[in-house]
This record gives sequence, structure tokens and C-alpha cells, in this order.
Amino acid sequence: MAQPTNTFDSYDYANSIAEDISSVIYNVTPFETPFMTRTPKTSASSTLHEWLTSSLRASTTNAHIEGDDTTAEARTQESRLSNRTQIFKNAVTIADTDAGLNNIGKTRQMAYNLINVAREQKLDIEKALFANNAKVTGSASAARELAGAPAWLITNVDFQSGNSGANPTGDGSDARTDDGTATAFTQTKFDAVMQSIWENGGTPGTCYLSAFQMTKALAFTGNNNQRANVVANDERVVNSLSVYLTPWGQVAFQPARENRSKDVFIMQDDMWEIATLRPTKNVALAKTGDSEKRQITTELTLVCKNEKASGIIADNTTS
Repeated sequence: MAQPTNTFDSYDYANSIAEDISSVIYNVTPFETPFMTRTPKTSASSTLHEWLTSSLRASTTNAHIEGDDTTAEARTQESRLSNRTQIFKNAVTIADTDAGLNNIGKTRQMAYNLINVAREQKLDIEKALFANNAKVTGSASAARELAGAPAWLITNVDFQSGNSGANPTGDGSDARTDDGTATAFTQTKFDAVMQSIWENGGTPGTCYLSAFQMTKALAFTGNNNQRANVVANDERVVNSLSVYLTPWGQVAFQPARENRSKDVFIMQDDMWEIATLRPTKNVALAKTGDSEKRQITTELTLVCKNEKASGIIADNTTS
């Protein structure tokens, strides 16, 4: 087929055709923060947030003679722990010209960018909560930093020590020492840490792990291992592990993008807390020119109420 002579088609009048641009902006970047979301919240009233932990003595034979004198037992005072609040801050500056523009997919650039900045800041907070980082007091020239989860866990742990790997002190003052030779995450490691948590009185409910380690968990075996079967009525293939039931408790597996892939956390959620000194706030900054400036700030810290209720499987291979 051929076009008739002198046909004036859309290619000939392309300059006069209106643009066809969707009014929706598509963004698939993930912004879930499961650890931050699940962890209970409290308030902080100082940049140094403190709390006390305690434990019972071990059980002993308790039998006495009739009428004998009673002797008081020696008691141990509580341990006093602390963490530093960390300031999370992001800003947006938009030229005032935006007020007169007809933007695609948004009314104003400032509102759109502030939504994205708030989501990005939550990801930064989640990353800090999972970070193998010691608390930093801070100064006029150095930022305060909170101690992340790995810096607290010392009792219920599985880690490698053949090539410098070591536990931290457990008070947030230092980070874990990663071993130079990682080993694969296994069901045996997981079960051993679960047993240790149970023996120390913990009742964990959530396991936070990376996508890579989640694929390892999918291979866990058991007497009800039905995670890779075809459902005939709708031809779906099921390959998931949402809850793992052990003699030491039931744990939900929660993939988390912001934790280090080498770390697998088994957490009793109510034994962690986020203490907020300054809730997230959107503040207008002073106008210094032909632009609008706004910042979003949050100040908070992580509280490990008692590390014996949780555990970590560290030094796992990530590929």
C-alpha cells in the first residue's frame, strides 16, 4: 500500500501536535521500614537517653530447717545503659519561579519533593537502627550518632571468630568486629540462637533478614515443609516462609532492605524501643533570595531494653 500524493500526515504537522505526557509519576523505589515501624515508641528528654536492665539470679536448691534464722541474700543492682540521640536532617530548595509553572504530575515541586525527602529520611533512620555502629557523644564539630542493634547483642549470638570476629562490649560503646571469613546462614545456626534466647527468657517474634538470607530460610526443613507446592485450583506456585515454628517459639520472617545482608536478627520486638527527642517536623527556613527553603528534621535513638531477649546470626556470606 502507498500513501496518496500530497497527503498531509502527522509527520508533516508534528510541530502543532500537543504533547501527550501522563500526569502520573511512576516511582518503584521501596520505602518500607519494618524495624522502625514494628518497634514501640517512647519519648526522650535529653540527647543522652538512659535506661536500666536487670535479671534474676539462677535457680538454686531452696530448703530450710524449721525455726532457723533467715539470712538475706546478696543482691545486685541494675545495669544502667544509654544511647545518644541522632539528628536526621534533609532540606529542599525550590526557585520561586515554580509558583508560575504548570508542572506535570504535581501541583508544586516543593510539596512533591518534601514527600520524597520524608520517605528517604525514614530509610536513613532504618539504616541507622540496623547499622553496626557505636554511639558517638558528639561535639561542636562532630555529629552525635546512635548505637545500632548489632552493638548491643552479646548473649544469644552466632558469629565467626577465626579471623578477628568478636562480640562488642554490649553497652553500645563499640561495634561488633566482623570476621574476615564469613560462613553461610543455616537452619542449624538459627535454631541454636533461638534456643539460647529461650534459655535466657526471651520470646522473640520477628526475624529481620535480607533478600539473600531469606532465600536461605526458604530451604529450612520441617515436618510441615509445604512451601513449594502447586495449588491446582488456580495454578499458583507457593514458595514462601512467613512463620517458622520451633520448640523455642514462633517467629515471623520479615525481609528488610536496610539491614546489612551479613546480619540476621531474631528480635523480641517489645524489648526494643525508639526514643524520640524531636518528632519529624517540616520547617520553613529563612528566605535569602528568590527561592523557598524547607527542612525536615527528626531526632531519636534506639533503646535495647534487654539484649538477652533477642539474638543475632552474624558473619553470614552474602553471595
